[in-house]
Amino acid sequence: MPNSVAGLRGRVSAAGWRSYGRLRQHLLLAVQGGLAASLAWLIAERVLGNPDPTFAPIAAVGVIATAIGRRARRTVELIVGVIVGVLIGDLLVDTIGTGAWQTFVIVFGALLVAVAVRGTGALVTQAGGAAALIATLTPTTPDVVLPRTVNALVGGATGLLVVLVLAPMNPTRSVRRIAGPALDTFARQLTSAAEALARRDARRATEVLDEMRSAEGQLRQVGDVVTAAEEVVRYSPLRWRRRRALAAYGAGAEHLDRAFRNSRTLVRRIGTVLRDQEPVPASLSTAVEQVGQSVRLMHEEFLSTREPVRTRERVLLAVHDAGTACRQEIGFSGTIVVSQLRTIANDMLRATGVPGDEARRLVRRAAAGQ
Repeated sequence: MPNSVAGLRGRVSAAGWRSYGRLRQHLLLAVQGGLAASLAWLIAERVLGNPDPTFAPIAAVGVIATAIGRRARRTVELIVGVIVGVLIGDLLVDTIGTGAWQTFVIVFGALLVAVAVRGTGALVTQAGGAAALIATLTPTTPDVVLPRTVNALVGGATGLLVVLVLAPMNPTRSVRRIAGPALDTFARQLTSAAEALARRDARRATEVLDEMRSAEGQLRQVGDVVTAAEEVVRYSPLRWRRRRALAAYGAGAEHLDRAFRNSRTLVRRIGTVLRDQEPVPASLSTAVEQVGQSVRLMHEEFLSTREPVRTRERVLLAVHDAGTACRQEIGFSGTIVVSQLRTIANDMLRATGVPGDEARRLVRRAAAGQ
């Protein structure tokens, strides 16, 4: 009974800390949303004299809440969608009037046009919403067209103003908060895979593979937050000085994602090596451990804006150790582990800014023991 109570307390405490972490992570988003909605309302009502500025704060919050790193595009989609809906709705209302079947035709036409111009997401949604609004409100509110469009412009512009100028995210802090734990998880998983290989523990290798599958979303967040940070440092004058620190991460995010995906294949093959009881040279597990250490080094060097020299050295050391293992007694799946590790090394070198041809040359030399 005491153990059950202690376990329950532990789970409640862990859930509380996770909630606190999510609160800290999204606190700025809540501040930005409230500020953008308030400013959009004031601009639409007090400055432009719009008697019904409801859609302005809605549009502003829509921009704030959209996928990070895509707010500029979302704003354009939102405004264009409203314009498409307004134009199609206004044209068809004048032609066929209003009513139940007319609403179907008007919304159908607006959505069809939005899709035809390759609109996605906000554009299609706003086109349909604007068209429906015109179809149902135009008879009682004949001046809804222009205010709706103005509100979309005000809300979208205000949302961008808040996220890029008035209250922009701290790009390096955001990257550190998301990328740090994610890359540390990646590195620990590689270390665990190396330990499973050294101890010939096939069950542990399978567990590591399951952990990597579960962590895929966490690693994907790295690319998202880097994209958002790049958007901020590109457009926000307050964050321009962070460009250099973010440039390396931006260039390497795609290759890091490939390295993670290839690492899952490597761990899967490690499990096969162990289940088939193939020979496991000590240098092979050392090579996998070196790759994990290179992930940690890369994160540290990128955020400190240092040239990732140590990361490259550690990656090539891993390739060298894998090459040593390949020249010893090794089985079929072990050879595939070595090959996969070289692919990961190439991804890691590319992530640190090494050109493709040069990365392949360096990997070949290290594998040959040069």
